[in-house]
This record gives sequence, C-alpha cells and structure tokens, in this order.
Amino acid sequence: MTQHVNLPTHNKGHILDLICCTDITPTNLDVIDFPISDHKAVLFDIHTQLHKTKEQRTISFRNIKLINTTDLSTLISSYPNPPPASSLTDLVTHYNNCLSSSLTTLAPLKTRSVSFTHTAPWFTPHLRQLKATGFRLERLYSKTQLTVHRQMYSDHLHDYKNALTTAKTSYYSNLINTGTGNSRVLFSTVSHLLQPPKSLPPDISTTQCTAFLDFFSSKINTIHQQLASSRTPSDDPPWMITSGQPLISSLSDFTLVTEQTVSELIRKAKTTTCQLDPLPTSLVKACLPSISPMITNIINSSLTTGTVPPTLKLAAITPILKKPGADPTDLNHYRPISNLPFISKTLERVVAAQLQSHLDTHYLHEPFQSGFRPKHSTETALVKITNDLLLAADSGLLTILVLLDLSAAFDTISHPLLLDRLAGIGITGAALSWFTSYLTGRQQFVQLSNHKSGCSGVSLGVPQGSVLGPLLFTTYLLPLGTLLRHHGVHFHCYADDTQVYISTKPTAAIPPTSLITCLEEIRSWLSRNFLKLNGNKTEALLIGSKSTLTKSQHTPAPLIIIDGFPVPFSSKVKSLGVILDNTLSFAPHIHNITRTAFFHLRNIARLRPSLTQSSAEILVHSFVTSRIDYCNALLTGLPTKLINRLQIIQNSAARIITRTKSSDHITPVLIQLHWLPVHYRIQYKTLLLTYKALHNLAPSYLCDLLQEYSPSRSLRSTSAGLLCIPTSRLTSMGARSFSCSAPRLWNSLPPHIKQSDTISTFKSQLKTHLFKLAHNV
Repeated sequence: MTQHVNLPTHNKGHILDLICCTDITPTNLDVIDFPISDHKAVLFDIHTQLHKTKEQRTISFRNIKLINTTDLSTLISSYPNPPPASSLTDLVTHYNNCLSSSLTTLAPLKTRSVSFTHTAPWFTPHLRQLKATGFRLERLYSKTQLTVHRQMYSDHLHDYKNALTTAKTSYYSNLINTGTGNSRVLFSTVSHLLQPPKSLPPDISTTQCTAFLDFFSSKINTIHQQLASSRTPSDDPPWMITSGQPLISSLSDFTLVTEQTVSELIRKAKTTTCQLDPLPTSLVKACLPSISPMITNIINSSLTTGTVPPTLKLAAITPILKKPGADPTDLNHYRPISNLPFISKTLERVVAAQLQSHLDTHYLHEPFQSGFRPKHSTETALVKITNDLLLAADSGLLTILVLLDLSAAFDTISHPLLLDRLAGIGITGAALSWFTSYLTGRQQFVQLSNHKSGCSGVSLGVPQGSVLGPLLFTTYLLPLGTLLRHHGVHFHCYADDTQVYISTKPTAAIPPTSLITCLEEIRSWLSRNFLKLNGNKTEALLIGSKSTLTKSQHTPAPLIIIDGFPVPFSSKVKSLGVILDNTLSFAPHIHNITRTAFFHLRNIARLRPSLTQSSAEILVHSFVTSRIDYCNALLTGLPTKLINRLQIIQNSAARIITRTKSSDHITPVLIQLHWLPVHYRIQYKTLLLTYKALHNLAPSYLCDLLQEYSPSRSLRSTSAGLLCIPTSRLTSMGARSFSCSAPRLWNSLPPHIKQSDTISTFKSQLKTHLFKLAHNV
C-alpha cells in the first residue's frame, strides 16, 4: 500500500492522519484547518464504482409442479391410437409426440430474463419481511430511546433469530430427506452446501462440448488401432473355444411382455430423467395407466421384429470427473457416461431379464465373476479372495496377488466378437437380430448446460450407463475364465477388475513360471479381443504370515513384466475399495476409513445446528456408517486395538447426532440410537452371509466354503444345525478366514435364530440377540 499524505495533519506539525491505498490513486488532496479539533481535515477525491451489479440471464422453464396428473392422463388418453400396422419407428414417434404435446399444453415453455443475486437459498420472503421490521424497530428505538421500544426491538430480534434457525433447518432437512437412500445425491448436496464443487471446465460452450466428444472418440479409436496393429492372426487354442457346445435349448425369440410386467419395471426404476425424454420420469410414473399401453406396444414390437429404432439408440454423454479434486480443465480426467431415454432403458430391462434367465438356466455364467449379478457383490468377492489368501498363509505358503487393469474396457469391445459370443451361448434367430440392431447404428452427443455438440457414430463398446452394458461385458469376457483355469491359477473378476493369485512355497521361485506364462497369455487374449491391458497401472502384492515373509528370499527387483511395464511388489494395494496389505492386517484400510469418516463427520458437525436429528442420522448413515460397514466381514478376528479405532468413529457420530458431550458416557447413547457396536456389527455381517450361503441366497463359491456337521453316530447335535469348523494353525491367519470364523459364530447362535424361515426374520432376531449381548439388556 502507498501512503499519500506528505503534509502535517496536526496543529503541532506532525503527520498523524494517513491515506493508504492500493490500486487507487487519490486526487485533489488538500489539508485544511479544522477549528473544533487539533487535527486538520484531509480532503481528497477517488474514482471507483460503488454500485452493485446484478447478473442478468435469460432462462427457459416449465411449471412442472403445477401439472395435474389427472388432467395429464386424460389428455394423453385423448390422443388417437396409431394404426395397427404402424412400424416400430412410427410407434416411438407417436409416443414422443403424445407426451411432448401434452407437456407443452399443460406446462408451456416460458422464457424470462432474471437477475441473480447471491443470497442464501433458505432466506424466504417472510424472513426478508421480518428483517425489514427489525430495521424499523431499531431506528424507532434509536430515535426515542424509550425502554418499551427497546423491549420491542429485543423481542423481535429473538423471534427473527428463531425464524432463521427454523427456515435453515427446514431447508436442509428437506434437501437431505429428498436424497435418502441415494448416497451420490446426498454427497453432492452436502458438498454443494459446504463448498460448491467445480466439476466442469469454467468456459462451457458448444466448442467445449465438441472437444469432449472428439476427445472421447479419438481416445477409443487410438486404443482400437493400437490393438489392431499389434493383434496376432493366431486363433484361440482348442481348449478355449466355448462356442458351438450343445445346449439344452437356445434363445431364438424373446417372450412378449404384458402391461403389468412393464408397469412393475417402471415403478421399480429410478426416477431419473434424460434430456431426450419427452416427459419427466416422475410424471410417467404418475400417469402409468395411460402410458403403459404405448410403452408395452413399443417393447413387444421391438422384440417381435428384432430391431431397435434409431431414436432409442441415441445417447447424451455427460462427462464425469474420475476422481474428486482432479483438474477440471484436463479432458483426460473425465469418463463418458451415457444417458439414454427412459423408454430405451425399460426395453433393455426386459431383454436383460430374459438374457439373465437364459444364462442362469444353462449355467453359462462364469462362477468367479461377481459383477452385476444377483446375490453377488464386491463383499462376497473379497470374502472369497481373502479366505483363500488367509488359508494359504496359514499353511505357510506365499501368495502372489496381481490386480489387472484394463484401459476403457467397456468402450473398446468389438461388436462382431460380442455377437459371436452371444451366438456361442445359444442366442439365435430374432433374439440375435435384436442384439445386432441394438449394437449397430448407435449415436451419441455431449451436452453441458444449454450447449450441445453434434452427433457422432459409435461403432465400438457398450454404452456406460445402460442396463444391458454390464451384462454384455461379462458375456464378452466368458472365455477368460477358461484360460485362467487352464493355467491352474486362482482368480476372481468383478466386471473389468480381474484379480489373479497363486500360492507357492517360500523357497520356490517368485513369481512362478506358470504365473508369468499365464499373464502373457492373458495379455495376448485381451489384445486379440481388442481389450488393452494397462501394465503401467497393474499392481502386485506378496501375501503371507510375518514369519513366512521374513524367511522368503525373493528378489526385490520386479520380475513381472506386462506389456513392457515392470510390475513391482507393492506394500499395499486397493482392491474393490478395500486396501490389502502383505499380512492382511487391514491396518491401512482401517486408517483410510478413519481419515475419510472424520472428514465427513466434521462436515456434518458444521451443518448439525441447522439439521433435525433424523436428518443428521441420515447423513451419518450415508457417509460414515456405510464406510464402517462396507466389507466389514473381512475384519473378523482382528485385534481389539484396530476395531477400537472404528468404534471411536461410531462414538463420535453418535455424539454429533444426539449432541452429547464428550465427557458423557457413550453406552446409553448407543442404546438410545439402537446401534450395535462395531465388533458386533462385524459378527452380524458374517452371520448374515452365513445364513445366505446356507439357504442358497449367496454365490456358489461362498456356499462351497461351508459344510454341515454330520457326526458318525446319532447324537443330539445332529439336528442342531451345526457347521463343521475346519482346523487352523494360526489364530492371526487361518482362524480369521470365512470358512473357519463363520461356522464358529454360527454354532454359537441359539437354535431358534438359526431356524428362521425368512431372511427378514433372521435379521430381526439376530440383531436383537447381538444387541442384548453387547449392552447386557
């Protein structure tokens, strides 16, 4: 800053009054005598803008909330039905025209020029009126200085503060309750309340949309061309060929659906709307009786003709940042998510259900593929993997775990090869023609805000964000399981996340030759199928007990080379959201949970004064409890000091919800909230998986880990529903595996809980039982 006064400002000749400015230069500066003070008056001029500018923008909107659903249904039903011989394209056009015309009639598009000022969203007109009244009473008291006016102003100020608190609480609670059950919406809401995220480039324009579209297209085409140039002409070996095998029956024609079936699918679907939809999905559900006949007619026409109209193959691409906090100006940090019309997703759900039924009936699924399958989850996959790793470590073996990474796996799939896979599993006739039509002629565009790019053709991959995409991808990868089994290595897949592991003696060569050969054949097969194995992001982990790791004399230099990239052994890797370390202690994983959970607890604590207890509990369950419970079946048998770290998180969350002091005892608070402590939550999850495995509600690879106890002679325990407990050598390894810990916990349950008829009854009785054990009530 610069000081501009260089003349005496005091009658004694001193410079006591200063003018310090930055970026502003005063003019006409003068110092004059001021009779009533020993200081002089300093006069000057500055040139600056003091008026407040308002951002003006023209917006277009529809008053959707004012639409009467009864009037909308009546209007839709009044449109004449299309001719019986109408083509599928005509049916879709009729559907879009009816709904869009009805929407325009009841909620016409309006345009308005508005001024935006940065005010709190919860600051209502009523609060603004109260604030003005407060100013008026304050001026009245300042003028009269009467006690009665002072009391009036004080009382009004108290009421105004209460009204502010009530308005904020109501606003935040409504926002949170709207996103109940959807963690993504809740996370976005809380992030926006605390600090609005910048997830898109600052300058959004049509040019930017085109740049996104060109970037996504060129990235996939570049990968495809690289794979095509390095692709060897050799075919798969005979033992890998799965097509042409005899099946009980093939799926040549899809079964037509009824209006009731379509209505049930629509009711269960999420209320999300694509910009290509002629009517918001919420209104479609509200007027389902009048709309479902049209949708059913379109779906059945598509299934009968084996075609998908071009309108339903157009996707709106939304760029999504891969990681929070990434640079939004770098296009490499985005992934494309396809937004498809609601009717297109409904059609895909019908086809996916019948394709899933065909795969289940003929046992065509890869048993160790847990991605996007009923009864399967990331937790069941990790329970199986860690069970194998713990048992191998318990036997004194070292296990090498390799986590393979594929580049843009969903986007580089070859359509001809995918159709060959479908034909190989018995998809023929009109059904195969439907999939051919579904994959060919697809188009996409990028839309950001009100800006939109042109359309571009899609000749590779399955659309991310579609219903059929994940199921088609797992079908595409079916031969990979045959390859891995041929080399005798263990593996597990979750969509494109493939984990390969093999156990060996500490004195043997690490890694074994069989693993190196297997990884090279995996890379070769993926390349032949236009899937790029990213060796730069592939990770490896050496797992065993502490003594075994100490005895092993493996070479520290990386010996695993994938696609020219060395893969060194890491001290820890992240698999399906869980951090695994060399001894499977899960200490790094618990540390990561603790750090993340307290970050969210601090944010919730900032909002807590403006939240009701129920809203605060919703946030805690979505951001904190969900992290404590995620894959917590893996934490069975861990030392108490590690579990206590998670318990501290739960205690802090309970104090925030109930506003309990840190000096108060926490057990009454947990009892009041009816929460199980973390140790018992782990037992609850393990026992729940056990119940599912015993009643065929879990994957077959978990069911195979449990065996019923059957003594050689008749005993009272024969009918007690007990399980065999395998012997283990180490408490820190084998005893923690699911195949050992699950039977031990199951056998300790009272008989009436183990004999529960339904899973809901089992959950209720199990929680009551564990709650009594935890709190001695």
